[in-house]
Amino acid sequence: MNLQQLRYVVATAEHRTMTDAARSLYIAQPALSRAIRDLERELGMTLFARSGRGVVVTAQGRRVVKLAKEALEAVSEIEALATHTHSGGGELRIASPPTLEPGLAGRLLPAYVADHPGVRVQIVRSDGRDGVVHAIREQRADLGLTDLPVPADLVSHPLERQEIVLISPPGLDLPDTVPMIRLNGMRLILPPPGSARRREFDQLFATYGVRPVVAAETDERGAWPSLVRTASASLLWYRGTAEQAVKAGLVVRSLDPPLRRIVALVHARRRLPVVAQDFLTLAEKGRAI
Repeated sequence: MNLQQLRYVVATAEHRTMTDAARSLYIAQPALSRAIRDLERELGMTLFARSGRGVVVTAQGRRVVKLAKEALEAVSEIEALATHTHSGGGELRIASPPTLEPGLAGRLLPAYVADHPGVRVQIVRSDGRDGVVHAIREQRADLGLTDLPVPADLVSHPLERQEIVLISPPGLDLPDTVPMIRLNGMRLILPPPGSARRREFDQLFATYGVRPVVAAETDERGAWPSLVRTASASLLWYRGTAEQAVKAGLVVRSLDPPLRRIVALVHARRRLPVVAQDFLTLAEKGRAI
C-alpha cells in the first residue's frame, strides 16, 4: 500500500463514480479501477460495491477511507511542518467579513506577523458568515473569523463578545442608549430576505415585538455607511466599526437591553496547517471570553 493508492481510495469515495474520480486525479479510468482492485486484493476486502453507474463505499471501505484521509492529512501536515521549519515562511489564509476585518487587522495580525515575519497572510474577504463558511468548505481559507453559530461540520474557537450598536444619521431624536422598542417603525437597512443574517434579524425583532420599516436590503456591507446618509436610515452593526462610522459623520448608540454576539475563529474538522495552528494559539491566548 502506498500514498498514491490512499489518494485513489479517497477520491473514489468522494466522487462516487470511477470516471469522476479518475478525472479529478488526472488519470485514465481503467488505471484507477485496476489500482482499486489491486488494493482490495492486497487488503483482502471489498472497499467499493457497484451501484448503477457509480460505486458505494462498503462498511469495511468506510473505515479504510477514514484512515486514508487521516494518513494523507498527517503527511500534508508533516510536509507543511518541514517547509515551515526550513523556510520560516508559508501562507496563512483567513476568511473574514468586512465587519470583523478591522479587529483582525488591528489586533491579531500585527501580533502574529511580529512573531512569524516569514509567513504571508492573505485575508479572504467574504460576504458575511455564509461567505466565511463557504470559503472554508471550498478550502479557499484555512481559518475563518465570524460570529456564531456556524454549521456543525466546522470547529469554533470563541474569542470575544462584540456589542451590536445602532448607527444612525445625525439629527435623529434618540437617547444615547436606545430601548429596543424604539426600533418599531424605525427605518433600517437590513440584509436581503431569505439570507441567514436576515432571518436572525427577523427573529430578533419578533422577540422584542418590533416592526422596523425596511429602507434598503443589501449585503454590500461596504456600502452601508453611505446608505445610512442617502437613505436616511439606521443599521445594526458591530461596535468594532464604530470608529469608521464616527469618521463618516454618523452617530453610534448602544441598545437596551445590550445585544452581543460571540466572535470566533472557525475551521474545518481536519488537521490545520502549522501556520494556522500557530495563529489559533496566539488568538486564544488573548481571547476575552
